[in-house]
Amino acid sequence: MLDDVDVGNRRLTIAGRVRPLDDLTLKLLLDWLEYRRQHWPNTANLHLLINNQTATGTGRASNRWVRGPLRGQEATLERLRVDRQLEEAMVRGPDPLHLAEVFGLHEKTAMRYADSARALLEQAAEQQLRRNLLDRDVP
Repeated sequence: MLDDVDVGNRRLTIAGRVRPLDDLTLKLLLDWLEYRRQHWPNTANLHLLINNQTATGTGRASNRWVRGPLRGQEATLERLRVDRQLEEAMVRGPDPLHLAEVFGLHEKTAMRYADSARALLEQAAEQQLRRNLLDRDVP
């Protein structure tokens, strides 16, 4: 719902859980709100996601409509969700408590993401160290 959007504090409430908005998500949200305002300036629909059919009423857009643009693409909603959670663990550090809070994950799931991020970060650090050593050995 529109009331679940708190642009000033960069937060979005989803299923009763307040979630922070990263820069990309905030930009996309602001772009969508502007698009929504331009296309349906007089709508009484308080749902965040509306379309031509729902703008004239008060119902929500269907799941099929929301998923439609991703149909047939390699990037499924599930893959995007998993990728976003892993990215958060990589950027903010592999902290399972943070992941559980931000995404509402079960503690075991949050620990798996943190472990995966930790392994990827260690692998990247090792590769960088090898490159630095090789660069020094080149005359």
